[in-house]
Amino acid sequence: MFDSIKIYLNEELDTERLAKDLVEYGYHGVKRVAEEGDFARLGDTVTVYPITFEYPLRIELSGSRVERIRSVDPLTLDPVQDHNVAIILPVKGIVKRRIQRRPPEGGYESPIDNFVDIESGDYVVHAEHGIGKYLGIEKLKVDRRFQEHLVLEYAKSARLLVPFEDIGKIHKYLSFEKRLPRLHKLGGKLWKSAKEKANKGVQKIAVELLELQARRKAGVGVKFSGDTEWQKELEEQFPYKETPDQARSTIEVKRDMESPRSMDRLLCGDVGYGKTEIAIRAAFKAVMDNKQVAILVPTTILAEQHFNTFTARMKKFPVTVDMLSRFKGRSEQEAIMRGVAEGKVDIIIGTHRLLSGDMRFKDLGLVIIDEEQRFGVRHKEHLKKLRVSVDVLTLTATPIPRTLYLALMGGRDISVINTPPSERIPVQTKVAHYDDNLIKEAILREKARGGQVFFVHNRVRGIDKIQKALKALLPDISIVTAHGQMPGKALEDTMIRFIDGKIDCLVSTTIIESGIDIPNANTIIINRADAFGLSELYQLRGRVGRFTRSAYAYLLIPKNFILSSESQRRLQAIRKFQDLGSGFKLAMEDLQIRGAGNVLGVEQHGFINAVGFDMYCRLLKTAIDGMAKNSLKS
Repeated sequence: MFDSIKIYLNEELDTERLAKDLVEYGYHGVKRVAEEGDFARLGDTVTVYPITFEYPLRIELSGSRVERIRSVDPLTLDPVQDHNVAIILPVKGIVKRRIQRRPPEGGYESPIDNFVDIESGDYVVHAEHGIGKYLGIEKLKVDRRFQEHLVLEYAKSARLLVPFEDIGKIHKYLSFEKRLPRLHKLGGKLWKSAKEKANKGVQKIAVELLELQARRKAGVGVKFSGDTEWQKELEEQFPYKETPDQARSTIEVKRDMESPRSMDRLLCGDVGYGKTEIAIRAAFKAVMDNKQVAILVPTTILAEQHFNTFTARMKKFPVTVDMLSRFKGRSEQEAIMRGVAEGKVDIIIGTHRLLSGDMRFKDLGLVIIDEEQRFGVRHKEHLKKLRVSVDVLTLTATPIPRTLYLALMGGRDISVINTPPSERIPVQTKVAHYDDNLIKEAILREKARGGQVFFVHNRVRGIDKIQKALKALLPDISIVTAHGQMPGKALEDTMIRFIDGKIDCLVSTTIIESGIDIPNANTIIINRADAFGLSELYQLRGRVGRFTRSAYAYLLIPKNFILSSESQRRLQAIRKFQDLGSGFKLAMEDLQIRGAGNVLGVEQHGFINAVGFDMYCRLLKTAIDGMAKNSLKS
């Protein structure tokens, strides 16, 4: 039996199967829903009163398709609120529920809590009792009422029941190595000792971080003006509904830009959550003050995508946007570089070519970096020098540990976009053996609804063989290859034809991984999925399902192939994290699977493993705040 019943808007639902599953979960079939644990069926409508919802849920079907999910008043059955998804948990025993939370207003709360959910079986850290294992939720009767408690397991099978109001004391155990932690003994001295040692150990690094903060505050950057009328007009032309997190992040970026100190902000949000729109607004704001903007991206295809997006959004305004990539000939590149040096180009978009020694700007004011972790050490050293004199905005879906750590500790500012765009639904993910019939069925289904398919094969050697095999399987389907070793013009032409809908199935390497946005492509098939990292799989899956249509991801592994334990964990994780907003959770999961080495030095690494990354950050934050207050007093 699975951990929860998930029902999504617009999915196909077997009501007979649903009724059987609800009975297994301890729910009672009744004529009219009256209390928690009841469910009722009437025609094409199923009403359930889950134990975790304030109101009953009414699931309305059209045939077998879920047409509407909404909360209803238990007395009048009047609608209260619509939902995109319903998650129904068991009534009896320990419920293996995921803990999700957003930080409270005011007070320090680690941004990790925005991203990391706690699953049943995860190692956790209780602020007072140390490292345990989260088993789930159990209802206990307290003063005539059932109240939920978190169940934690400690050494020698000891159990700790934590009331829900104390949830703030529990955080997921995160470390930077593969080895699992040892459970602490309830009432033992080991946790107290580990905390004291870590507390002493963070003092040294707290001084270094305070110095870094001081340098950042002392650094004089560009002080941009307030918003112009054109700025407001551009933002009003955004074709989608702005999410609350997008609005807040935009305000934070603008506040930094209007400050006299140089901006170094990390904008962290999931695939397709609207980071690019915030970058567009920041770039436009800079141009309105006659400053130039450089947008650095990891791939040529993403450069092309951003060029088209920025050009389309700013076409009504006198803003010159250009692009440097291998899609441009040598003479074109030289002309563009002259235009940048003379100030004729306002916004230049490109790959690492923008970091070359011969690149000159007339008046650079803002650098936007998309997925900084995709650049090498030499490129990052060049970027560090830029940060001294210009504003820098970095966009990422999966921040690397050191980047996140610096943001947590004030070494960099961070904005988080957690809200998914309205009407988005999760991508349905299936892990399967390579099978011609499965592939044929998936491609024909997408073709039948007028859509397109990505087929990812991450080796140039053999990609033509895959294309021929698919063509033999599906002779009436237009199937074309795309990879980074193709001549620039040929690759550009192929991508334009795919974007224009003239190609049904694109067989490509991971060049499509970053940023490519094709609304009509909603099925992706990834061959040899076992050979990819977790973040790679997640980014690839993010190429589909970016709009309101149901999307599918097939992760294929060879038949009769024994997977390594790491590959098994990666594939289990990508299948488990199908919910919207899972990017950072997957990045942290990948960190747990692969380990990350001594990203903060051997000594600090040991403290992190002893108390967990979250508790380490809290101790360090307390030390920094204490030192800062003392320096103000003196």
